[in-house]
Amino acid sequence: MKWFVGLGNPGRQYEATRHNIGWMALDRFADKHGIQISQNKCKGLLGEGHVAGQKVYLLKPQTFMNLSGESIRAFMDFYKAPLEDLVVIYDDMDTPFGSIRLRYQGSAGGHNGIKSTIQHLGTQSFQRIRMGISRPLPGRNIADYVLSTFSKEEVQGIPPVLDRTCEAMEHLLQHPFEKTMAVFNA
Repeated sequence: MKWFVGLGNPGRQYEATRHNIGWMALDRFADKHGIQISQNKCKGLLGEGHVAGQKVYLLKPQTFMNLSGESIRAFMDFYKAPLEDLVVIYDDMDTPFGSIRLRYQGSAGGHNGIKSTIQHLGTQSFQRIRMGISRPLPGRNIADYVLSTFSKEEVQGIPPVLDRTCEAMEHLLQHPFEKTMAVFNA
């Protein structure tokens, strides 16, 4: 079993924002594999299915970004889900737009969704797929930046990065995280 958690904010006004690229990746994966993310469970929207012979859960916390860990903890407790099967997918300003980086531990790096996740899991050691959104220009408010929509140029670059993220998710279903890191961080 694997459980993928995409971080984002509920509400139509946030749908196409940089902070919701983790949800976009989960939606792309769900569409590709015929999974409906529609069950209202564990303070989130949940989908389940089978991909590459494995049970897969897709969770989109509905708690708003700053409280994402509440939904993750609720899922973990309800399903007795092992921490080593968790993969959190989220936006990252320190990764260039259009790139993904896989990590299996580290600090929150200023990301409030990851800060909440670390707080509720009690560890910084969990698998992550960081989706690059690049940093804003100097002087721009970071909260405004992550809650803004992508530029016209960036919008064209979103489908390939969503596809690459899905490929990494699929790879993780059949390979250890270290091997997937070696392939996708190259």
